[in-house]
Amino acid sequence: YEEIAGWVLPRVAGRPLTMVRCPEGQAGECFYQKHLNETMPPTLKGIDIREKDAVETYLYLDDLPGLISLVQLGVLEFHPWGSRVEDLERPDLMIFDLDPGEGVAGEAVADCARLLRDRLAALGLTGFLKTTGGKGLHVVAPLVPRAGWEEVKEFARAVAEDAASSDPRRYLATMSKAKRRGRIYIDYLRNARGATAVAAYSTRARPGAPVSTPLRWDELAAGLPSHAYTIRNLPRRLAQLKEDPWGGLEEARQPITPGMKQKLGMKP
Repeated sequence: YEEIAGWVLPRVAGRPLTMVRCPEGQAGECFYQKHLNETMPPTLKGIDIREKDAVETYLYLDDLPGLISLVQLGVLEFHPWGSRVEDLERPDLMIFDLDPGEGVAGEAVADCARLLRDRLAALGLTGFLKTTGGKGLHVVAPLVPRAGWEEVKEFARAVAEDAASSDPRRYLATMSKAKRRGRIYIDYLRNARGATAVAAYSTRARPGAPVSTPLRWDELAAGLPSHAYTIRNLPRRLAQLKEDPWGGLEEARQPITPGMKQKLGMKP
């Protein structure tokens, strides 16, 4: 993490985090944590967030010492919110998790990612791509943070349903596990308040230590598994890159507009 700090910090700093802690390594017992407590070092920050019945102090970091503190606490996965601590109720990222069911080939997931990219482009939004370190892909659209959580979630639902309707035999936008075999679930629920998705450049608590890795769209070749990059080969990849696959993300931010909603059949 120290070696790739310049890549990972922009993706995790300044956002509330849900973490997967594995004090005995990924093969041991792991657990989720999102709240700051008195046993944690002063390199970590806290922000009070209202939940359903109470206000809880969520954890976030803003620099490399904070990141390394969490690594030393056995954190193997970082799952940030889609909003920043200074504007908590207005997301600046919209995330789609492409989750293949049993029997779905990697090239089919790549096709779904391209479809979603093109649907977003038709709306005036730019999609950025990354592996999950698991079996799927994430497509991420940067937003100007104007809309609230519910509005962003409903917009993401409409995008997912629009994409899925292009080929219902291959795609679906509902959670039904019974219907998922042989199809790809376009999961838009990562855009709900309090929901998270694994961060770009986060390790995963899985055998082989895969890393969720940003890709250029032209790297979406057949046969590239979502766990292709690990802590062993990622530094070499980053050293050889001529440009950041997610370069231009900040400049690509757009607000959700009434015109975009109209194109999806939503009320403006």
